Amino acid sequence: MTDAPQTPHPRITEVTERIAARSAETRSAYLARIRAAAAEGPARSALGCANLAHGFAACAPLEKKSLSESVKPNIAIVSSYNDMLSAHQPLEAYPALLKAAVAEAGGIAQFAGGVPAMCDGVTQGRPGMELSLFSRDVIAMAAAVALSHDMFDGALMLGVCDKIVPGLLIGALSFGHLPTVFVPAGPMPSGLPNPEKAKVRQLFAEGKAGRKELLQAESAAYHAPGTCTFYGTANSNQMLMEVMGLHLPGASFEQAGTPLREALTAEAGRRVTGLTALGENHTPIGEVVDERAIVNAVVALLATGGSTNHTLHLVAIAAAAGIELTWDDFAALSEVVPLLTRMYPNGTADVNRFHEVGGMAYLIGRLLDAGLLHEDVATVTGRGLGSYRQRPALDGTRVTWGDEPKQSGDTTVLRPADDPFSADGGLRMVTGNLGRAVIKVSAVAPERHVIEAPAKVFDSQAALQDAFATGELEGDFVAVVRFQGPRANGMPELHKLTPPLGVLQDRGQKVALVTDGRMSGASGKVPAAIHVSPEAAAGGPLARVREGDTIRLDAITGTLEVLAPDLMEREAAEATVDSSTGTGRELFAAFRAAVGPAERGAAVFGGDR
Repeated sequence: MTDAPQTPHPRITEVTERIAARSAETRSAYLARIRAAAAEGPARSALGCANLAHGFAACAPLEKKSLSESVKPNIAIVSSYNDMLSAHQPLEAYPALLKAAVAEAGGIAQFAGGVPAMCDGVTQGRPGMELSLFSRDVIAMAAAVALSHDMFDGALMLGVCDKIVPGLLIGALSFGHLPTVFVPAGPMPSGLPNPEKAKVRQLFAEGKAGRKELLQAESAAYHAPGTCTFYGTANSNQMLMEVMGLHLPGASFEQAGTPLREALTAEAGRRVTGLTALGENHTPIGEVVDERAIVNAVVALLATGGSTNHTLHLVAIAAAAGIELTWDDFAALSEVVPLLTRMYPNGTADVNRFHEVGGMAYLIGRLLDAGLLHEDVATVTGRGLGSYRQRPALDGTRVTWGDEPKQSGDTTVLRPADDPFSADGGLRMVTGNLGRAVIKVSAVAPERHVIEAPAKVFDSQAALQDAFATGELEGDFVAVVRFQGPRANGMPELHKLTPPLGVLQDRGQKVALVTDGRMSGASGKVPAAIHVSPEAAAGGPLARVREGDTIRLDAITGTLEVLAPDLMEREAAEATVDSSTGTGRELFAAFRAAVGPAERGAAVFGGDR
């Protein structure tokens, strides 16, 4: 191991250059736009007197004077706080803490706005889940509204969970001339171990445990303020913000409510104040999130077996910075990025254990040493990702950095790049006459990487669950769950499919899932080709699959096909489930009509259809 900068791996260089070449025109236009905005100086200096007076009417006299003279930076606080969402409940106290820290650093902070935050855990399997993916773009728009008052020199983004962080980042990139620091809240303490929770869920699916036992297990797993401790999308978000240089080093997985967490939060306020044009280290977020930062994000996602939702979100985030990222880039990087972590659902450990045995500092250090991350990138701590090798610690009430873990504290959870869990990232693309899809194989047994079996076709998650309950799912089969894409019903996660398919697999049946919906990696041990694009509702071949067709899913060769020579001659099926009304879904008709394909990030902002 060495701290010296390493020559990037040839594949890292190749993919980065390919992305830069492909994005040259759009990235240049984006940079020209944000640099023009930065050159104009504090936007509030151009406000009319009545406009400016409205902007600081509720401020203290000294703050009014400073804002009227534009002598102090004004920091926007944008928060996704609500106290139903455990991961976001700790954010309640952050604005006051951040305002004090910004003031200490010589600035002013205003709470610029709140954004919605929904919990995929609460809405899983419910109609509300069909709003989840669209909420990312609603959050991006809400963040833009908060920043649109031309009052600010920098921003603090407070968010944690699945769609919130990507939405906040997309919104922040629309104001790319503003320095921005992301402020996480940290995970909750470990409760019931995730494998034990999963076991009770499977027993419930088999009818061997009742609702009381299941609720008791779920309540023991999700039991306190803070992020859920499994490595899903929320914790993948935190990992990504850190490796992209948008968090302070080591901020991702320090538990909620600890003195170090509070010190990290205050330091974020002080740090962003110094990053403004009125500070000493002007660092706009649009310059931080460049092609190298995007490649670093994909590499870290692959090395940790992170959420498959980020095959959508990172594409959409990159687009917001004028960068075109494709699924082929994920596939090319996955071939050379080793899997260095085992966290549930890809292992038994949770994120607290990962943090305890080395965490982000060890992970980033080993990826840098292997030449798999770009070191020469801009971050909120300055130039270079090397500072993220260090772990934070308390010095009184202040945070300091210095300790660099050289060894993993538990090689069943976290390993060096020269002794990985597997040689590739465990995330692959499959292509064939059914379209393109993503499959996560990091938790799938090698003997299940190829499944060829008759199709059982469903138009909803509930239909498959009903078939399982009535004992109709006999023999080997590939479950085709279609009309679950963004245009059909907002592309819900389908986590309720994992327990019944897991039960059948454990009984010895060969099963697989093919869907245009999402799983976020929760498919676990069941092979699942997800995000199938084009989706059935957009005329994709999935709509032509019939019951009993032979489907071949081959994660080794990258193949997804139905063995039906007359496939394209068939009439496409129509959706049999109406998802257009109820639970607010009627308000999202325009989103379903405008959304782009999964492969382009499933965004409503000018995506292809």
